Amino acid sequence: MKPADHYQEDLASIRKMMEQSSKFLSLSGLSGILAGTYALLGASAAYYLIQFPLAPIDYRQESVRGANLVPLLAIAAAVLVASLASGYWLSRRKAEKAGQPFWNETSRRLVINLLIPLATGGLFTLLLLLNGHFGVVAPSLLIFYGLALTNASPNLYGEIRYLGYSEILIGLAAALWPGYGLLFWALGFGVLHILYGAVMYRKYDR
Repeated sequence: MKPADHYQEDLASIRKMMEQSSKFLSLSGLSGILAGTYALLGASAAYYLIQFPLAPIDYRQESVRGANLVPLLAIAAAVLVASLASGYWLSRRKAEKAGQPFWNETSRRLVINLLIPLATGGLFTLLLLLNGHFGVVAPSLLIFYGLALTNASPNLYGEIRYLGYSEILIGLAAALWPGYGLLFWALGFGVLHILYGAVMYRKYDR
């Protein structure tokens, strides 16, 4: 009969195989750090565009004007593209180093689970913009992003679920105090990404 430690090794191997078959383990913590950095840079650019010389923590009652809308959308698009490109490149590189396939059934499920809430949130946000409801755009983006992370968390590291919960809570706070939308946006997409990315990098990438 096998010694007890051999059975423990077999169970650990089986557990690892099941995890690899159900979770996308190539997500790089460094991509979260970079995404958070891009978001903070974007928030800084938006601050100088719509709020300067008021202090960042000053409550802003007036809505974003239509003249500022196109530059703000360009900033948001640049942050999104840079984050996606960095995440794709770093995750693909991590998968290649580990000798694992980057695109498989697990990654396909992950993309679907992410896209459903994200696409819904994106369309909802566009409808808000078309109707002039600028004050609730930041809360909507944060809440739908948090829902997307929570929905996709079964296919990712467990920490992603708590990042999703945190994004939802910050989005609700932003809805309660819409005058601080840019500050909450920087906190949710910037600071939280950097913190969670650092934790994941320390735990899984080193």
